[in-house]
This record gives sequence, structure tokens and C-alpha cells, in this order.
Amino acid sequence: MARTAHIVRETSESHIDLELNLDGTGQTDIDTSVPFYNHMMNALGKHSLIDLKIHAHGDTDIDVHHTVEDTAIVFGEALRQALGDKRGIRRFADATVPLDEALAKAVVDISGRPYVVCTGEPEGYEYCMMGGHFTGSLVRHVMESIALHAGICLHMQVLAGRDPHHIAEAEFKALARALRFAIEPDPRIEGLIPSTKGSL
Repeated sequence: MARTAHIVRETSESHIDLELNLDGTGQTDIDTSVPFYNHMMNALGKHSLIDLKIHAHGDTDIDVHHTVEDTAIVFGEALRQALGDKRGIRRFADATVPLDEALAKAVVDISGRPYVVCTGEPEGYEYCMMGGHFTGSLVRHVMESIALHAGICLHMQVLAGRDPHHIAEAEFKALARALRFAIEPDPRIEGLIPSTKGSL
């Protein structure tokens, strides 16, 4: 059965049209109307091997926050929908990704129980502006929104870094690589749900 999802979410603040295929090759078509976020979501699709199409727009004349958050919400919802009952997946995975001086580690559990721990971001990172619109604080907010709506446990740790762009990109790529392996079918448990409870 195809592990795909297509969700359209419309509010007074944003319009999000998102499609994904968990068994893709990392093809992306991203236009969130926030250039730096496009860059990050492209990296997320490419390195997770999730085919990802996002067309989003919103009240960015006020702030990019609503469009960024709502896109992350819909990505999380689509991820959860496409995973179905999670039969046969590896479930747990981690990835440590460098980008020059920056180094980030992501650990995920596709558990059905959302939880997020983010540590190690340097002091003042949350106030840094990237691409003219995207603040460092939005990185954690995106991670939280994805995890909450996908139903995953995520630990994100920044191990090193000085350049805000590099730190953010390492975080997105670490999440991508961890997701790639966590959602991958495990041939040793084909058809089984990886939980002692029998459900996730």
C-alpha cells in the first residue's frame, strides 16, 4: 500500500497544500513564500528521501511565523497519515550531521507519543535572523510542530556551531536523516508493529 498523503489546510492566516511520499527518492517542489524555509524544507525532503511538494502562502506581510508554523503542522499531519498503523517500520533512529563548524544530532522514535527535547543551541541563536525573515527561534518551533502533529518523540541536540545558518541547516538535515531510517521498512519484522503493546 502506498505510503502517501495529501493535505490542504486553509485558515485566515495561511493556505497550505502539501503532498508527500515516504517511499520516494527525495524529489522536492517547495514554495512556502519564505525563502530560507524553502531551503530548509528542501533539505528535509532531499535527505529523508521523502518526495515532498509544498505550496504555501499566508500573511507574511505581518510575519512569517504563521506560514512557517502551519506548514510544519501539515507536514507532521501528513507524515502521521502516510505512516498508517506503522507496521514494519524500524521506528527508532538517530543521525549526527555536520555542516562545517556546526554539528547536530537528532534521535527519533515513531512512537505515537509526541515529545520534544531541544538542547545546545548557542545563547542568542533564537534572535538571529536568517534570510531576512526567518529567526533562529523558529527552528525549534518547527521541530515541535512536526513532532506534535506526527506523533513522534524527537531529541535534537546542537553539539557545535557558530554560524546560525549552518546550525539551522544541520538540525534540519539531522532530522531528515533520522526520519529516513526510522520510517524505513525493516525486512526482519515485515507486517509487524514494532511495539510490545501491539500498537503505536
